[in-house]
Amino acid sequence: MGVAHDDLPTQVVSCLNVHAPDDYAPTIKPSAKGNYHSVSISVKVTSKEHMETIYTELAKLELVRVVL
Repeated sequence: MGVAHDDLPTQVVSCLNVHAPDDYAPTIKPSAKGNYHSVSISVKVTSKEHMETIYTELAKLELVRVVL
């Protein structure tokens, strides 16, 4: 989940492609007030460390507020 900005899905996919390359097609849903967007993407991880790395790197993105 992150700030409602056109670059949010692009930044998320770019980050994922560094750590888990794939052809991602994110689903984006706006919040009720439109201030935030939920970006949903399924990612195949290979280990707990891999998952933690992806979470950490996504959380570093300026537009991202929460990684679940």
